[in-house]
Amino acid sequence: MGTIVASAAREKSVAARRQLAWARFAPREAWLLLRGHAPSRSPSAPGVPGAAMADLFDGIVMAEQRFHGEGFQEGLAEGSHAGMAEGRRYGALQGARVGSEIGCYLGFALTWHCLLQKCTDEKTSKKRRALDSLIGMIQKFPYGDPTYEKLQEDLEKIRGKFKQVCSMLNIQSDFGADTERSSLTF
Repeated sequence: MGTIVASAAREKSVAARRQLAWARFAPREAWLLLRGHAPSRSPSAPGVPGAAMADLFDGIVMAEQRFHGEGFQEGLAEGSHAGMAEGRRYGALQGARVGSEIGCYLGFALTWHCLLQKCTDEKTSKKRRALDSLIGMIQKFPYGDPTYEKLQEDLEKIRGKFKQVCSMLNIQSDFGADTERSSLTF
């Protein structure tokens, strides 16, 4: 019983090797074999793989499609790599801009908070509370989490609070150096 099974396995192995041997001449047939489809056999030529003469030229005819597919895969891989690098550069640039903007707001708020500490009148205490609120918002800003869902909302709130503080202090919020708009704006 065991020899019958071994003999059948050998026959299948020999048949598979024969099919792969002639498949190098017919890429389409090899493609079908690799995907588990049986190659067709020509009834007019017993023992010759399915339409071997026609299949011999299929490699040439199908070359354009094969090269197109290979080119697509290479282009996709190269484009993905270039896209990742460009995305990282753009993300770093945008992160630096947001960091610069937030740092500017924090430096502004801390400077004015120090300048207004010695004043004790009601108007000054209101300005200090607004500055404390701005400083608190900036300190709670999630610098380390770029996936934070409300990042843009919180940034807009900080910008709004900054403009409010500038209005209370009678300062232009765009830091205009002259009237020709060559100023630092965020």
